[in-house]
Amino acid sequence: MPTRDFLLGFLISFFWMFTKNKIWYYKLRFIKERGKELQKKKLILASASPRRRELLNQVGIKYIVQPSDAEMDIEEIEGTPIEKTEKLAYMKAKDIAARNNNHMVIGADTIVVIGDEILGKPKDKSDAIRMLTKLNGREHQVITGIALIDTDTGRELISHEVTYVKFRNLTDEMIEKYAATGEPEGKAGAYAIQGIGAILVEGIRGCYSNVVGLPLARLGMMLERMGRNVL
Repeated sequence: MPTRDFLLGFLISFFWMFTKNKIWYYKLRFIKERGKELQKKKLILASASPRRRELLNQVGIKYIVQPSDAEMDIEEIEGTPIEKTEKLAYMKAKDIAARNNNHMVIGADTIVVIGDEILGKPKDKSDAIRMLTKLNGREHQVITGIALIDTDTGRELISHEVTYVKFRNLTDEMIEKYAATGEPEGKAGAYAIQGIGAILVEGIRGCYSNVVGLPLARLGMMLERMGRNVL
């Protein structure tokens, strides 16, 4: 016949296991419900770039566009080229996050670096020719800073992607003709790898979509870290 101590120990163990299972049940339920909330949360692209929109559309990520007004001359920002792009991306994301609730905001900024010089968007055709001449026959870096902000929790992730791009040897006439197409306008480094500019590129090392303007694999990993599944 079971003793009193045995029965008491059994009841305590049963109560502990029951309570523990209940705790795990509610924890898992919370995680599941939180996951559903994150999936419903809308993404905001804090950029007017049509290339970034095309890339998000390509992988089926749903979003809305709210271009940020936070612009700053990259030369005025302290730090390395990577730090500069991350800071600019964060400024853009923070600007839009402050105006919205129940959203995730994506901020991005892309630059081209050749040697110690940062090449942004050309001011005009002659500036585009200057940039293309610098890139001619050489390898350069395309750096994109990305910032992701959850407007509800305040959680923030900041990262970057670097891709190495090698230009083929171009004649002055080829550079002049490409600049005359108008494609360099509004493009960091004065070329578009997804357009006619593909003719200028001999090869790349790294993420292709980064050169277009938004590293999709990097963004996907960041969204997953925030609890938002892409696939």
